[in-house]
This record gives sequence, structure tokens and C-alpha cells, in this order.
Amino acid sequence: MSFTPYRTVTSENSFEITIKRSVFRAFLAPCRSKDEAQQVLDGLRSTYWDAVHHCYAYRIGQHGFESRMSDDGEPSGTAGKPILFAMQKANISDAIIVVVRYFGGVKLGVGPLARAYAEAAQGVITNAAMIDVRPLQRITVHCLYDDVSTVTRLLEDVGALFEASYGDSVQFDVTIDEERMATFADLLVSRTNGRAGYSKVRSE
Repeated sequence: MSFTPYRTVTSENSFEITIKRSVFRAFLAPCRSKDEAQQVLDGLRSTYWDAVHHCYAYRIGQHGFESRMSDDGEPSGTAGKPILFAMQKANISDAIIVVVRYFGGVKLGVGPLARAYAEAAQGVITNAAMIDVRPLQRITVHCLYDDVSTVTRLLEDVGALFEASYGDSVQFDVTIDEERMATFADLLVSRTNGRAGYSKVRSE
């Protein structure tokens, strides 16, 4: 199966709304495993111990292949599902959203309650700084000393991460966006008149 790009976050973000005196405080945090998601949830439950509900959803990996949601005592389908749907709609994974609710004394009803959780989840997503998770390719690029500046400039132009080592020739350990690989390969040949080349690094 080919890798499908998705979005995630690198730090915790929060967002708060008040609807009919009930406070919905949403938190979006990175997590790369079920255990990390549980740690985030446990931490918020401890910090906001006096809240009546700690509803959440998380997605892990491309396609959110590992996911879970919880209404935490709210009517079925009114909390976890809207939170998870907001994450799916925004193509977010490797993350958890927890919405902490302080009840304001006024019952909202099933529809308004679901909309409140959806709005809280969407709000924290909108406020967060996202990063793209894209498929990467590791390669080794080799060239002559005369072509070092040309190859270095090309690697910078395609946004690759690289480290050079010097011997009889020059070798670059490179991590590059897979979608830019074909363009890079063509330019490497044309700009060095075929003197430089590359080989893929086999995954362990």
C-alpha cells in the first residue's frame, strides 16, 4: 500500500467555548501510540478532575488505522463521534483531541450537544499549527569534488536533508520527499552531465 500524506501537530493546543453556561475546553496533542494517547488523557483527567466529562478521540498512523473514541458518559454518539469526524475531515492523525466539559446546569439535547463537541474539536484544530507527514526516501548520492557545490545546491532546492562525507569522492546521506525523487534524479544527471549518481538505502 502506498503512503498517504496526512497532517499532525508537534505540541499541545487548546480552545474553549461556552454554550448555555456549559464550558467545553478542547485539547489537541500529538501521540504516536495508544500508550501516548492514554498518557495525554490521564494527564488531562488529573488536571481537570472536577469536570463532569472527558470525551475524546484519537487517530494514529496513515489513514488513522488505529483509532478510538469515547463519549465518557454523554449520550451515545454525541461526543466521541463528532470529535473523531472533525479529525477525519481535517486529515489529522498521530494526535488526540480531548474535550473537557463543565456542566452549566442547562441540558442541551442530543443535537446541540453533538454540535457543541464538534465545534470545540474544530476550534482547536483551526487554532493549531499543523505539519505535513509525507513519504520520505533515503538515498546515497555520490559525486566528484568538482560537483559538490552543484549537488549541494540541488539538494537544498528540493528541500532534502543531507550530510556529506569526504573520501576519494564525496558521498551524501540524503532524506528526500518521495514525490520529489523523480525530479531530483533527472536534475542530478543533467546538472552534473552524468558524473553524479545515487542509490537507494534499503530499509532495515
